[in-house]
Amino acid sequence: MRLAYVLINCDIGKETAVLEELRRTQGVLEAHLLYGVYDVIAKVAGSSDEELRTIVVERIRKIPGVRHTLTMPVVD
Repeated sequence: MRLAYVLINCDIGKETAVLEELRRTQGVLEAHLLYGVYDVIAKVAGSSDEELRTIVVERIRKIPGVRHTLTMPVVD
């Protein structure tokens, strides 16, 4: 199993809606609101790097209110 953390910037005022949708998204194990440069962090899991890419590009980035993502694959 491949893991990654995704840092997410949201449109102003959309943080809670994005968080709720993330928590319903297949492949997202956890999602939490943050203070600081990023608004939300999500822990995602997939069977391969390609599946992680699909989760981020086809699911997370298409959530209304998501402005920008930074994906950090876990290497250990």
